[in-house]
Amino acid sequence: MVERSKKPSEIPISPSVPAPLVTISHDNSRVVASLPVGDRIEVLLHGATVVSWKSGSGKENLFLSSKAHLDGSKPVRGGIPLVFPLFGPPSSSHEPTSKLPQHGFARSSRWEYLGKTSSESFAIGSSGADASVKLDFGLSDAMLDEKDKAAWPHAFGLTYSITLSSGELATSLQVANTGASPLEFRALFHTYLAVQDISTTTVSGLESLPFIDKVSSSQSQSDASNTPLTFTSETDRIYSNPASETQLGDHEQKPVTVLSSGRPVYEVRREGLGDVVVWNPWSEKAKGMSDFAPEDAWKKMVCVEAGSVARWNKLEGGETWEGRQAIRAHI
Repeated sequence: MVERSKKPSEIPISPSVPAPLVTISHDNSRVVASLPVGDRIEVLLHGATVVSWKSGSGKENLFLSSKAHLDGSKPVRGGIPLVFPLFGPPSSSHEPTSKLPQHGFARSSRWEYLGKTSSESFAIGSSGADASVKLDFGLSDAMLDEKDKAAWPHAFGLTYSITLSSGELATSLQVANTGASPLEFRALFHTYLAVQDISTTTVSGLESLPFIDKVSSSQSQSDASNTPLTFTSETDRIYSNPASETQLGDHEQKPVTVLSSGRPVYEVRREGLGDVVVWNPWSEKAKGMSDFAPEDAWKKMVCVEAGSVARWNKLEGGETWEGRQAIRAHI
């Protein structure tokens, strides 16, 4: 047997590559996704509602009421409920949505989990800090219950994408008119952000925009405030960009920043969504909500809701619309 003077070196075995993990609960009610660096989200198939978003440090970024209904019996109080095709209570002034429940049916319907798309770091020794995972969910007219079908008899398809990356959560909604007749809708991400203390919380980035104060008896449009928003009582405002600045792909609008004692905590960026609703019920209104708890929960949350709700979005047969937001947690 001839021995070689130089044997070929062994091929090194690369260490396992950190990758995002996605699991579905045993009762098929929720999807959980986590990253190697510890970021984690939970999404109920009921409403495709994100009910938890934790940073790698373990801090929870979303407020969820301790009395929230997570069994599908009611829309979830907290997380990120999805508002479509109606914002607010129904009105006889818009007949096509006049028979729908408040905020529409998307947040109370059961969605289909369509699958995941993940992006991993393939660098040897990587911690997976640049990994991300996208979860897709779908809802169509065929999936609605008979009551909602009768109230809104349109052919449509919704694709809702939720992307988790290190320190950031992005949500995107695509609306497709799959029928021949036009349809009109409004859409919004009803995001409940967790804060340390609402009395030391401010919201900046909306100072130059006019707004409607829904707490005011007149609910008329007010001029831009030119100062960051602070909280001393019930707050419910709709800030709106000019219609010319709301088309997806034109440009990103100015970020909205949530600060705690002057320190940035969250930054919300949006595309295709010309409006932002800022809401906190304060003590008295919170008492009247049976699913809002604990008693002082209003001190620990603020809703910063990116959407398209100031005017109706119209889609002709075959057309699509898309809006998206990205929330970065500065923690």
